[in-house]
Amino acid sequence: MNFQHTEDRRMLADTLNRFVSEQYSFETRDKIARTSTGFSREMWGRFAELGIIGALLSEADGGFGGEGFDIAVVFESLGRGLVVEPFLGALVVGQAITKAGTDRQKTLLSKLIEGGAFAALAHDEPGSHYELSKVSARALPHADGWVLKGAKAVVQQGEEADVFLVSARTSGDDDAQDGISLFLVPRDATGLAVRGYRKIDGGRAAEVVFDEVHLGDDALLGGKDAGYATLEHSIGFGVLALCAEALGAMDVAKEHTLEYLRTRKQFGVAIGSFQALQHRMADVLLEIEQARSAVINAAAALGADRIARERALSAAKYSIGRIGTRVAEECIQLHGGIGMTWELPLAHYAKRLVMIDHQLGDEDHHLERYISLGRS
Repeated sequence: MNFQHTEDRRMLADTLNRFVSEQYSFETRDKIARTSTGFSREMWGRFAELGIIGALLSEADGGFGGEGFDIAVVFESLGRGLVVEPFLGALVVGQAITKAGTDRQKTLLSKLIEGGAFAALAHDEPGSHYELSKVSARALPHADGWVLKGAKAVVQQGEEADVFLVSARTSGDDDAQDGISLFLVPRDATGLAVRGYRKIDGGRAAEVVFDEVHLGDDALLGGKDAGYATLEHSIGFGVLALCAEALGAMDVAKEHTLEYLRTRKQFGVAIGSFQALQHRMADVLLEIEQARSAVINAAAALGADRIARERALSAAKYSIGRIGTRVAEECIQLHGGIGMTWELPLAHYAKRLVMIDHQLGDEDHHLERYISLGRS
């Protein structure tokens, strides 16, 4: 199998890498991450003008990509710059609408691609521990629509979202795959409350509460009780995106650490000449290449049958969780105390690598899932 990127993807990566390096410096990113919104609407518009959001969706849906390697190329570049704009929400919600949306619901895709709307996934709940099927929020039939009750946790950029993709149970037990439905809920819906907070790795997230939110029938995405397959499919794109983002962040952490080893001197010589440190750095380089292989395998499997796809995604997320944490720890250790200072970009890359492990399932969760899928 040929894993070389097409010319279009190479051009996309070059364009995005150049924009991030020239227009999205660490100082700019840090300033954006500390704002009350947690990201920049201006930057989001500029990313949209470059076609970066469009690369996440297929040509049939108004984009020009949407395949596994398109996702990987974009998010690896975003990871290199620690970009905090809401790409993950646009990807996951966009893919869910692509898979199950009506023609009317799909009109939202053009707004996402143009940068005129923000979307957020509201699925995780307190105590769900990453299980996709564990949904306690309820949607009850009412008149010509639904009444939504429940709460969602750690909704990325939830304060600024124009629309939420919400999972709610319309039948069955709280941990059953059958009985989950998906809803597109506008930010201004009566009864919807959002409480935002800063994240330790930059940007913001929110807790979202639905207190008898009345929705029309047109808010239902896909069939009643049939939302699990769409949820699993769209979150799979998110898992690949996070893995690729982590790979980009690892590469930059590696580059910063190599530069430090070449320039930091002790006893009159660069510490990179010490054999013990060379061995540790060699281990880091090997681990990053293993992570790269895991991302390639996941991207290649994104269009495969469900079991092959989900196993490749879980294998990649497990590998990224383990390797990302090790790379963060080793790079900090090789820098010494300065590695933990706020002013040094490395500390922020390390935080992001650790936190990626906890998004959409940590390494323990995905190892268990990989094993269970092998028994299916």
